Amino acid sequence: MPHKEGSLEAPTRHPLDWLSDGFYDQEALDQELARVFDICAGCRRCVSLCGAFPTLFDLVDATDSGEAHDVDKREFGKVVDQCYLCDLCYMTKCPYVPPHPWNVDFPHLMLRAKAVDYKRGDVKLRDKVLSNTDALGHFAGIPVITQTVNAVNHTAAARGLMEKALGVDKDAWLPDFAARKFRSAAKKSPTPQQQAVNGERTPGKVAIYATCYVNFNEPGIGHDLLAVLAHNDVPYELVTSEACCGMPLLEQGNLQGVADKKAKNMPVLAKYAREGYAIIGAIPSCVLMYKHELPLMFPDDADVRAVSEAFWDPFEYFVSRHRDGLLKTDFKTGLGKVAYHVPCHARVQNIGRKTSETLALVPDTQVSVVERCSGHAGTFGVKKEFHRTAMQIGTPVFKAMAQPQPDYISSDCALAGHHIEQGLEENGLPKAQLAHPLTLLRKAYGL
Repeated sequence: MPHKEGSLEAPTRHPLDWLSDGFYDQEALDQELARVFDICAGCRRCVSLCGAFPTLFDLVDATDSGEAHDVDKREFGKVVDQCYLCDLCYMTKCPYVPPHPWNVDFPHLMLRAKAVDYKRGDVKLRDKVLSNTDALGHFAGIPVITQTVNAVNHTAAARGLMEKALGVDKDAWLPDFAARKFRSAAKKSPTPQQQAVNGERTPGKVAIYATCYVNFNEPGIGHDLLAVLAHNDVPYELVTSEACCGMPLLEQGNLQGVADKKAKNMPVLAKYAREGYAIIGAIPSCVLMYKHELPLMFPDDADVRAVSEAFWDPFEYFVSRHRDGLLKTDFKTGLGKVAYHVPCHARVQNIGRKTSETLALVPDTQVSVVERCSGHAGTFGVKKEFHRTAMQIGTPVFKAMAQPQPDYISSDCALAGHHIEQGLEENGLPKAQLAHPLTLLRKAYGL
């Protein structure tokens, strides 16, 4: 396909036509894969983003014609498997996204291919297990089970057996289960709701969507968020009930599973949205799911639109609160040098560098920003066939995070943070204390 100049207009995104029969038609999918792959092979701007593009270009270059439409369609799956839906190609690199007439949406094409595979039953038991975060989370808070699972995570022999049985790489970092779930231990807001102060940009009261990871694995992140809100006199409450946002299911192509989670969450979250709450979740992937992915799956659903408009990244909220003159800056402790990593699912929300902007308010704090994919991407980095690739993708991030010899390394994505910590150790780079940005902000306040 001849080269054509890319669009200079802001990218738009079409709704995902996942309920139509044509969406799952293998022949139509193969034709679209070949069309888009031809465009990508003639451009190659995304070669350094992940493993999907080098895999594609190697397949194309191995043909006699050098054209993607001559690649054996049975090989297309090798490209699809390497895509972990970070969305960076769409949001930061590709000049052919809509409204360009070539209408390239590489991540959602990969999602469509994953959905076709899933509907056909071509999915591993491991992937079904890892994506069922609600079921896994039931282990959290049960002492005997929690202790046993956590011990397995840290035992070489047990990890070897897990690798053979489930294909979870024996060297990949895995999160522990918490001894007590965040939702059961969260403190009630000390600020009464009637004292909520709305700003020009921000609602004055917050509904906390805990997320599976914070609730089951690292509740300290949630407690840090509550402490910062309480210090700033922002009344909050935990949403009355919640299920997984659906992002792990989306990554597997289980779109009906996503719809089932949406059906559980939307009536609850829409009530808070319509009552004027800012809904906050501390995991970027969950925020992205509610802000962007669900509205593309359910474009005509009024509840989905309301929740999308009400959902905030924590630091997006804090920066807006600061611009309203309502964020306290009575910081007690400087943080020194902070190497901060911007997760992919935060970058593609197009909200800017709100976390580093907030941390920069703290005196005696220098924030260096690394804006590149760490390679972990949900469950991708723990799979045996992809763990080494994930570490290779993250190597430039590991090196950049170590360069300022920081006091802290930090990422809004807790999984990416631990992945980076592992990468520093494996590459023999200087170590620094890992702390979530919300933990750092709480420390700066002296709370």
